[in-house]
Amino acid sequence: MKSDRPSTSPAQSGARTLRIVIVNSVPHLEEDHDELAHAQAEQRAEALRTGLLDAGYNIVAALPADLTLPDRIAALQPDMIIIEAESDARDVLEHIVIATRDERRPIVMFTEDDNTSSMEAAMAAGVTAYIVAGLHSERVKPVLDVAMVRFRQEQKLLDELSDTRSKLAERKLVERAKGVLMARKGLSEEQAYQKLRSMAMNRNLKLSDVAQRLLDAEDLLG
Repeated sequence: MKSDRPSTSPAQSGARTLRIVIVNSVPHLEEDHDELAHAQAEQRAEALRTGLLDAGYNIVAALPADLTLPDRIAALQPDMIIIEAESDARDVLEHIVIATRDERRPIVMFTEDDNTSSMEAAMAAGVTAYIVAGLHSERVKPVLDVAMVRFRQEQKLLDELSDTRSKLAERKLVERAKGVLMARKGLSEEQAYQKLRSMAMNRNLKLSDVAQRLLDAEDLLG
C-alpha cells in the first residue's frame, strides 16, 4: 500500500520508526458487490494508512493473507505486524503463527469481529492487541504504543522464564554429574563439586558443559 503522501518524520511525531507489515484479510470486493461494504473497506484501509504515516511509521509492505505470508514476513523482517480483518481471521492467524514461530513480533489486529471466541483464539495465537471497531487514524499511534509496551513486558517475562528453566536444567546436569563422580571415585558431594569446577576452569568451559560431557562419557561406557 503505497502513497504519495509524505510521512511525518519520527523526530516530528516523537515516535520510534517501526518497520510495519500490514496483513489484509478483508476479502477483495468487486464493483458489482455491495458498494457500502466496499466503501467501508476502503475507509478502514485509508484510516490505517493515515494513522501510520502521521505517526512516522514505515510501512514496508501490505500483504494478502495467503500461503506466501510466512516467507514474505521472514524476508521483510518487520518490527510489527498489523492485521486488518473485518471478521473471522483464523486462516491469517495460522499463517502469522508460522511466520513468528521462531522470532516473536508484536501483532496488532484491527477487526469488526467482537466474538469472544475469535478474540480468545487471536490472543492464544500471539496477538498482542485485539482492537474491535477502533480503526480510526487518530487511535492508531496510541494503540501501537500500548501494544509495544505490552509486547516488551511479555517478552521480558518469557526471557526470565526461559533463563530460570535453563538454570534449573543446568543444575540438574551438575547434580547428576556429581552423582557419577561420587559413585565412580568415592568422592563426597563437596569433593565431586570441586572436581567439576576444576575441570571446567582447566577447559575454560561452563560447569554445566563439563557435567554434560561427563554424563555423555558415562553413557558411552555403559
